[in-house]
Amino acid sequence: MAEEQKPVNAEDFKQLKERMKLIADADPAQYHNDYSLKRYLRAFKTVDSAFQAILKTNKWRTEYGVTELHENKEIIEKYSNKARVLRHRDMVGRPIIYIPAKNHSSSDRDIDDLTKFIVHCLEDASKKCFEEVVDNLCIVFDLNNFTLSCMDYQVLKNLIWLLSRHYPERLGVCLIINAPTFFSGCWAVIKGWLDENTASKVTFVNSEMDLCQYLIPDILPTNM
Repeated sequence: MAEEQKPVNAEDFKQLKERMKLIADADPAQYHNDYSLKRYLRAFKTVDSAFQAILKTNKWRTEYGVTELHENKEIIEKYSNKARVLRHRDMVGRPIIYIPAKNHSSSDRDIDDLTKFIVHCLEDASKKCFEEVVDNLCIVFDLNNFTLSCMDYQVLKNLIWLLSRHYPERLGVCLIINAPTFFSGCWAVIKGWLDENTASKVTFVNSEMDLCQYLIPDILPTNM
């Protein structure tokens, strides 16, 4: 369920906040709230590393045009069957990103456009966080009707990179449901790309009863 967030060192947090205040006072667009600063500290361990990571994220957000992605109706419409931010939440209040793996294939997508759509979904879900309660997300990979032709490793690599570099500690739990036996070979590859902390958040759910520990199954889409 909701794991206790690892506390950050109070002095480290104070130093990071002071550094970021100097930056944000000069450019308000650089501002990160306390929850965000703590996520970066948990992910990057030291004040210097967290500070540099935040500056890199801010630069990336500007260059990538993150805040304008919601206006790109063409990409949002084109890839709307690849992932969806659900209206409902999981049992501890996390926003849910639902990904039906059967709709994915490396042969029918533009990797740059699909990555923009993924960022759009991460942004949408992150904005739905009640950060005072829980500031991370639930991602559900539904492997119902999954075949090996649906296995898009590059998209997964991009998602892992985004979560680790620009949405650190945003992943609360990743549920893999309806996984066929042969997916174990794919998972062996994917797991090698994950750090220990991220891998520990991935849970294979093997029954509806187990799924009920995390969310109400009826909230998952049947029209994708």
